[in-house]
Amino acid sequence: MDLHEVRRVRATLALFVADVFASVPRKDQRAKGDCYLRGLMLDGRRKSIQAMAARLPDGNEQNLQQFVNQSTWDPVPVQRRINERLLPLVDPVAWVIDDVSMPKDGRMSVGVAPQYCGALGKRANCQVAVSVHAASDTASCPLQWRLFLPEDWAADGHRRTRTQVPPEVIHREKWRLALDMLDALADWGMTPPAVVSDAAYGTNAHLRAALSERGLTYVLSVRSDVSAHPFDAQPMAPDRKGDIGCWPQPRYRQKAPSVAALATALGREAFTPLTWRQGSKGELRSRFAAVRVRPAGKAVERPIKAAASAGQGWWDGVLPDCWLLAEWPAGADAPSEYWLSNLPPDTPIADLVRLAKVRWRIEHDYRELKHGLGLDHFEGRSWPGWHHHVTLVTAAQAFLTEQRLAPKAPHPASPSTRSSTLSKTP
Repeated sequence: MDLHEVRRVRATLALFVADVFASVPRKDQRAKGDCYLRGLMLDGRRKSIQAMAARLPDGNEQNLQQFVNQSTWDPVPVQRRINERLLPLVDPVAWVIDDVSMPKDGRMSVGVAPQYCGALGKRANCQVAVSVHAASDTASCPLQWRLFLPEDWAADGHRRTRTQVPPEVIHREKWRLALDMLDALADWGMTPPAVVSDAAYGTNAHLRAALSERGLTYVLSVRSDVSAHPFDAQPMAPDRKGDIGCWPQPRYRQKAPSVAALATALGREAFTPLTWRQGSKGELRSRFAAVRVRPAGKAVERPIKAAASAGQGWWDGVLPDCWLLAEWPAGADAPSEYWLSNLPPDTPIADLVRLAKVRWRIEHDYRELKHGLGLDHFEGRSWPGWHHHVTLVTAAQAFLTEQRLAPKAPHPASPSTRSSTLSKTP
């Protein structure tokens, strides 16, 4: 937005800030929040505090630095209020788990470490944040963020103290951070219609099991080497040797094939052409097939066996079944994408495809958050500063989303006004 556009929405933004930042106790802090949001939305390549303050007529670098890095306002109630406003507006078909990386120099910015950096496509020094987004085909918004704390930060008291990492914050795997966010949102009375993720999360059997335990439905992308038995495969108990000892547990005698092998074995003729949405250049269309399978592996079997040994019934060896959705693009030599879903057996394949493909909206989110609103331009180093900045960026994106989705009032040049005037002409 240019300065004229920012001025045009100034009154609307003030009402938005008054509502979303109502939990921030001091009036001057809320005013700084309003100023920071205008700085994020205003055109400019760099959205660091120094650069934003220089572009804003009322920008004060010292005040904004103090508001973001030293002030003790709590970002959590602000995040909750953003969610309360945006969820009904977005009307999501799914919540999407994803993560984003932010390259960083040095080693003193909170959470920074040499790790895989998606922004650079290689291992590099960066911060990584896990996020949960509400998404439909027309809109999306981040609901929660968790900064990933690498293992080497867990016991580094010096860096933790310097960056003000809370004592209770420890290293947790990214999939556990995703579950933490879903649990926190559930505590606010917010539950997803379905959960979607890429293969970095969906391949993890522990995450899939945890979602099912929470009663959440999912459509999760998985790697081609994830193993699963055909739906009609039956476990068999080996013969008991002698009259002593326990009866052997039933097990699948054949090694479970990969989802890639199962999908390929269906044959090209089993894949149906489907359109999942309209793109900017026309229909997005490919060929899909869906079959019921039984995911295999120790990570799948272990919790079932543990429950049985804890006295929750004898396990007959039958693994739970779910959907395997596969995509085989026209002209390709083999299937290219795979998803597992615990949606009911009567779910239409078109619904599975639509959910599997809704992740594209999150790439749109990240482009807007990073390139348009400066998500990765924050130059502070502290834990509170990072969470304040991310919350403010989320608020700026929420305001812009509300403006895009709000009904447009008719003006003198609008077709509705002209037609009304013509209808009254004698």
